[in-house]
Amino acid sequence: MSRTALVLGAGLGGMVAAQALRRCLPRSDRVVLVEREERHVFPPSLLWVMVGERTAGAISRPVEHALRAGIELVRGEITALDPAARTASIGPGDLRGDAIVVALGAEYAPQAIPGLAEAGLCIYTLEGATAIRDALAGFEAGRLVVLTATPQYKCPAAPYEAALLVDSYLRARGRRDRISMDFYAAEPGPMMVAGAAVSAGVRTMIESRGMRYHPEHQVRAVNPAARQIEFASGATAGFDLLLYVPPHRACAAVREAGLTNESGWVPVDRHTLATQHPGVYALGDITVIPLKMGRPLPKAGVFAHGQAEVVAHNIACEWTGKGEPKRFEGNGMCFIETGGGRAGMGRGNFYAEPLPEVNLHQPGILWHGAKLLYEKYWLYARF
Repeated sequence: MSRTALVLGAGLGGMVAAQALRRCLPRSDRVVLVEREERHVFPPSLLWVMVGERTAGAISRPVEHALRAGIELVRGEITALDPAARTASIGPGDLRGDAIVVALGAEYAPQAIPGLAEAGLCIYTLEGATAIRDALAGFEAGRLVVLTATPQYKCPAAPYEAALLVDSYLRARGRRDRISMDFYAAEPGPMMVAGAAVSAGVRTMIESRGMRYHPEHQVRAVNPAARQIEFASGATAGFDLLLYVPPHRACAAVREAGLTNESGWVPVDRHTLATQHPGVYALGDITVIPLKMGRPLPKAGVFAHGQAEVVAHNIACEWTGKGEPKRFEGNGMCFIETGGGRAGMGRGNFYAEPLPEVNLHQPGILWHGAKLLYEKYWLYARF
């Protein structure tokens, strides 16, 4: 009997899930990958685009290049989901799966903060990273602000890496002493879910470069004409160049399908990534997995990758009756680029209780080289 595994989204998690399913399932079973974009962008490398160390073409590949023999690609926008029937509507047609893997990531919603998109440049998109590169090239003096619009966002290290890389870029060009840098964070500290020691270590990296760090500043609106940020506390901050992390949300099709809970994200079993609907799994940035310490598992590519491997393996076990199920155990790591050809590394077990057990390795050439190797692996081995 032929079955169909339907993978929604060709980001990091969806790509791994589709390729792993194809590797694990018999050829009589279908693997269908749904994606609206023509090109896959490797998100960690956007930081290098910002400072002119990569081009858009160097960090992206056509989605078709990731297809293994036996993976079918359907390109289009997912307009509706019916998790009970295990169907997805793409344009005028419906696709049905015997299993569905929802890997649609987080949608950016800068419009949720009045004036934000008009006033600043987004760190998390290719268009934004390219615009930041061009803006930095002509930015000779003034006040540069890095802003996280909400306390929770994907890749918790990224805005801090962005600030450190921009600082390094400006120093290399002899402009840093003419440019002030402020970091306004909606969160109480950097990467809090990794623990107090890691958070303090990253904050020290920021402040040791002469950047002022302002935690727990909830942005209410931005005035593009006045170049002023308004915070919920009533405080304001001016800027000449604003780099921001936008609010995130699940896409409309997932919200309207009733898959999300009060957090706005899809709750799943922390070990199997199963949703409340049989045969429907969700992984990566679109999910919420509460930790005992009171914060959710961070939204990060390393977790999406590991979760995708587990989901694909377990679907294959169920369908073929071969092998033993696997569990996702919350282990992860992330690089922290600091500029000057150096990077730090945070890694550990985020499911550890009562607190995640995460160690921060100090910046060095070794970790920067490891990030370079991972970029090459992803862009060449996966495509």
